[in-house]
Amino acid sequence: MSDEEQEQTIAEDLVVTKYKMGGDIANQALRVIVEAATAGVSVLSLCEKGDTYIMAETGKVFKKEKEMKKGIAFPTSVSVNNCVCHFSPLKSDPDYTLKDGDLVKIDLGVHVDGFIANVAHSFVVGATKENPITGRKADVIKAAHLCAEAALRLVKPGNQNTQVTEAWNKIAQSFKCSAIEGMLSHQLKQHVIDGEKTIIQNPTDQQRKDHEKAEFEVHEVYAVDVLISTGEGKARDGGQRTTIYKRDPSKQYGLKMKTSRMFFSEVERRFDAMPFTLRAFEDEAKARLGVVECAKHELLQPFSVLNEKEGEFVAQFKFTVLLMANGPHRITNGPFEPELYKSEHEVQDAELRTLLQSSASRKTQKKKKKKASKTAENATGQPTEDMEVAE
Repeated sequence: MSDEEQEQTIAEDLVVTKYKMGGDIANQALRVIVEAATAGVSVLSLCEKGDTYIMAETGKVFKKEKEMKKGIAFPTSVSVNNCVCHFSPLKSDPDYTLKDGDLVKIDLGVHVDGFIANVAHSFVVGATKENPITGRKADVIKAAHLCAEAALRLVKPGNQNTQVTEAWNKIAQSFKCSAIEGMLSHQLKQHVIDGEKTIIQNPTDQQRKDHEKAEFEVHEVYAVDVLISTGEGKARDGGQRTTIYKRDPSKQYGLKMKTSRMFFSEVERRFDAMPFTLRAFEDEAKARLGVVECAKHELLQPFSVLNEKEGEFVAQFKFTVLLMANGPHRITNGPFEPELYKSEHEVQDAELRTLLQSSASRKTQKKKKKKASKTAENATGQPTEDMEVAE
């Protein structure tokens, strides 16, 4: 996007509509994968199922706008147990088969015209109301879920990013868990998944010094990402192949190899600056070869597969929130079932307990909503009743 172009924000009804469309598709994709994620199912098949669903559904919206880019904003990743994030194997990589008792994290993103809706969700395979999860898996899922709920109430205009960081540390500690060190939640802008304002988790002293303090403002959008561990909260590269990359538009380099050049031009054409998976290329072997030179010269940024210590468990919840004039509006959210997780711990801090008990729903302004849905209907050619996301 050139500087001359006015940046589009959620002050415009049509932008809100695009975010909500992406959010609806992300929520549905997540539910499709959760329902399919049973014992005996392979992670690769779930990643493929998620990506296929997103491409099919985004293909059905704004059909008349031939030039509009839409599709995957973050490839489906399924990271199990102590694997922290970004596990999305290729056909040629070792796969993983789910089994009962596995703690599964699903992470994905959708965009419509570059407006991004990200979501992540955690659950335990085989958990039922009759046979709920207890012990450390329950602790970490409860802690991560409450961190997300606290953030929903704290990420609002006038508040500071540091307030969220502090709340997360307190909640994690009350469940004898740790937030994964140095992980960032980013502001979202059109075509930009890693905007400049961020919320940091569990920063080291150095990170605390370096991290920019920021205030949330009206009409901003955030992907709030919570990652909590039963261990020390240190994520390391486990040596698995990186399969997810994104283009860094600020970097230039003349690629030497023909395979790299062909690969990179396909990246530019198909994905622009969105994260993508090497699985999306017809010839996986050529993609694996082409990516090497691009990554070496920083044209592409890797999303490495990170792991906590063997035997620990990591839970993740991520939602996308629009900071509307009449209050924060969460457009993505997973199908969390609190009754499946029984922890002996609870939040100790009185202020946080009060915060978590407060309502997070917006007071709906009927007139505004009617006007917005009318504009949206005119713009998209379809009624918007089904566009409201349950809060």
